[in-house]
Amino acid sequence: MTLLNFADSQKQHFPLYLHPTHGYPYIMRTILTTLHSKFIHNSLALPCLVAYCGTECGELLIREFTVHEPRESILSLLLAESPDVITFSVYIWNRRETLDLVDALAVARPELRIILGGPEVSFDDDTIFDRHSGLTALVRGEGEEPLRTLLSSWYQGYQPSAIPRTVLRDGAELISGMDSPPLGNLDLIPSPFQMGLADLKRGFVYYETSRGCPFRCSFCLSARDNQMRSYSMERIYSDLLFLMQNQVPKVKLVDRTFNYDNKRTREIFSFILEHNQTTHFHFEIAAHLLDEQTLELLDTVPIDTFQFEIGVQSTLESTLDTIGRKVNLTKLEENVRHLRKSGRINLHLDLVAGLPGDRYDSFLASIDRVVALTPQHLQIEPVKLLAGSPLRDQAAELQIRYDPNPPYTVLANQELTFTELQKLQEVSRLIDLTYNSGCFQAFLNELSNESGSFATGLAWLAEEWRRRDLFRFPLSRQAIFQNIFDIIRKRAEETSSTRLVECLAYDYACCERIVTNRIPAFFDTKLTPAEQQWVKKTVQTKTEEIKGRGIKLQYFATIFTTIHSSTKRAVYLFYYLTETGQKMRVEECHYSLESHCYE
Repeated sequence: MTLLNFADSQKQHFPLYLHPTHGYPYIMRTILTTLHSKFIHNSLALPCLVAYCGTECGELLIREFTVHEPRESILSLLLAESPDVITFSVYIWNRRETLDLVDALAVARPELRIILGGPEVSFDDDTIFDRHSGLTALVRGEGEEPLRTLLSSWYQGYQPSAIPRTVLRDGAELISGMDSPPLGNLDLIPSPFQMGLADLKRGFVYYETSRGCPFRCSFCLSARDNQMRSYSMERIYSDLLFLMQNQVPKVKLVDRTFNYDNKRTREIFSFILEHNQTTHFHFEIAAHLLDEQTLELLDTVPIDTFQFEIGVQSTLESTLDTIGRKVNLTKLEENVRHLRKSGRINLHLDLVAGLPGDRYDSFLASIDRVVALTPQHLQIEPVKLLAGSPLRDQAAELQIRYDPNPPYTVLANQELTFTELQKLQEVSRLIDLTYNSGCFQAFLNELSNESGSFATGLAWLAEEWRRRDLFRFPLSRQAIFQNIFDIIRKRAEETSSTRLVECLAYDYACCERIVTNRIPAFFDTKLTPAEQQWVKKTVQTKTEEIKGRGIKLQYFATIFTTIHSSTKRAVYLFYYLTETGQKMRVEECHYSLESHCYE
């Protein structure tokens, strides 16, 4: 649980109002809370709400939990603070757990006022009040203005009339406010960072410089908010400088399309490059929008300082047209290739499975097309039909079937059966285990060559993985290598080819320190006396080279015949170098007795 108290952080004296029931002066206490999927996550929404509400809403406390904590524990911790109001921020990953808490809180403390907000409940109809009798109010959309109006009214001792974008229970009646545009001037939200409301000790923080999105992809809630709103550059610079000076390890910008304006984008990038010390920045961008000036600036970014998440979603033009995603795929690919050639920015590319018009074979082709861009990370997720998204409204028309419970994953559509979607998810799992780990490059290249394409090879491997029931349980990296070997050994025997096995072994030696008494079966360690003598002399030379530098040396020697040549037998000697505070480094050298060649 994370504890942040607005009153303590600001040392403010709150105005006193008469208690609405008992008539004595009091300070209303409100807890703003949410349940994260992981402990390392932290909320940006709650600090922004508290900052905007200020002191006119009473005492405001931020309390953050995870969905994995026992409900009884969260219940006890919340009620121990004697709150008058609890407001929950609700998302697809915490809806069920949050509503269970709402019901329990209402029974344990009937007089408690409970507010729900967040994207997961913004499109619920009024029946949510029937299902959860303890619910007092529901805020739709961005919550700063509605929540401040509601809390300040209660704090001053009266029940408000209709509040825009809010449904309020008043006895047996529900009072619904009219729709209204979101906050136009984002600078009216005081900086939660500089007010001490955000936890900077989790390893990373979320940060926004804008709200809205220029695109109208039908599977995304952003399709209903294409009005771009930006904080002023002065405010952005002030927040970024604060985070960089506090040496926050990582800042993840949640702007839906950070680079919607190239001039603005360059100004922010340039400011970061001028003032940054150690912070890593993650941006969600539209790669096809990058212009030449921006690319030139990105060529100067220090390595491992920026990471870009780029939503490709699909490479099928008809599918992109159907979901209203206007993308120049040719330009996207050109810009991604430029960024990869520069080698300065980590690239995370996304594909979405189950979109209208995308078939099993066309999606495999999308995988091949994206992998050809060689991103460091490829993520494949099934489309989720979020409440409020246009695609969910079109589900019946497009014959899309989806899970009625969060996260509303598509289960089948006109082009894809449930079985085919499951196969694509299994391919995605194997991409996570192999490609995204960065430890299977030689093996995946050879599997792609033998299979005709990367996606075809992964689909075959996924089918074999499923037959062995390997998707059910988490596996160590060593176990992944061993299971792949068990699968490809038969294939190697049938094709009389050892190259696939040798590529797997080579990858293993490049990422895992091999211990003499635990050498996997896919290695050939039978060295001739002459080869053994070469290993001995070479290791002695390396030992002398690093002597006195505080580096620990371990090594492993094996035979390969096909890694760099189809016929030449060679000894591969791997050095595993470790030193205090550093990751293990792996170096290699080769020796062929046939040609007396040393590399």
